[in-house]
Amino acid sequence: MPNYLLIFVAALVVTIVATPLARRAALGMNIIDQPESRKLHRAPVPLLGGVAIYAAFIAAILVFGEALNLPQLFGILIGATAVSALGVWDDRRKIRPLVKLGGQAAAALFVVATGTQVALFDNPADYAISVFWIVIITNALNLLDNMDGLSGGVAAVASGFFLLLALLQGQYLVATLSAALLGACLGFLWYNFNPASIFMGDAGSLFLGFVLAAVGIRLRFPGQLTAISWMIPVFVLGVPLFDTLLVVVSRLRRGLNPLTTPGRDHLSHRLVAIGLSQRRAVVTIYLMCVVLGVLGGVLVYSKLEIAYAIAGIASLAALSALVALERVNYGGLASASTP
Repeated sequence: MPNYLLIFVAALVVTIVATPLARRAALGMNIIDQPESRKLHRAPVPLLGGVAIYAAFIAAILVFGEALNLPQLFGILIGATAVSALGVWDDRRKIRPLVKLGGQAAAALFVVATGTQVALFDNPADYAISVFWIVIITNALNLLDNMDGLSGGVAAVASGFFLLLALLQGQYLVATLSAALLGACLGFLWYNFNPASIFMGDAGSLFLGFVLAAVGIRLRFPGQLTAISWMIPVFVLGVPLFDTLLVVVSRLRRGLNPLTTPGRDHLSHRLVAIGLSQRRAVVTIYLMCVVLGVLGGVLVYSKLEIAYAIAGIASLAALSALVALERVNYGGLASASTP
């Protein structure tokens, strides 16, 4: 039986050791997020924390993982490496949004081609849905990286739930990826929780989103109806999806391009605008992730009527929250970090 605890600890320890090295490298190469009027931090903060997350994740899997000859694992690791490299490029040079999207789509296509795709309709539509899901979740985690500890913490909660669900279903590949990701995220939070001494940058947020998207696709529930099982990863990743929807609706309603307009209009910013501190806003979002993760776990054992009742209530609550939050005066379109 694979030693998931060892994989988790290895990723945790490597991240704790590697993050200060990444910080030093970022300072040496001047890959630094400078303070601006549109950002929350008031002092320069080095980027490249995502490189430490990536290195720890890969090292833990390659050293302590098993069945590395699986084409699905190979595809996920190569695709995740590609988007992380794309993120490093963007952190250093700043590339156009369409170029980023194109790179993400190409990496997603490679993952799908190596056997990681949804199984909803058993026709080519599954491939299109898989690519769309990977690109959406990849960008959702990137958008969520707008406050100290936010994207890394949300990814840790999501990977924790994926790990638990995979263990309950006896799924080695998903459990291995989730254990490594959980350890890497928690190790990075040691340095990234408010006040952060390093940011993960696009190298980290794109990588986290890509791996979580792939894990969500790989997770299977043989004893549950497909009409229910597809909702489980949506619930687990519900907060990043909600934040993305909120931002897109907000910017489109104001006649702005949601891809190119940086904005302090995210869920976290609006929570701060209604009176929470940055730390409390981030922890509140963590708790939202936990609630949705628990609901996702409930769906595993629910009948069709109960599952869709839960989904309906959650959707109504999300719509109500979106309407209420959209009315919050969040202080203008100034972003804390990347849009």
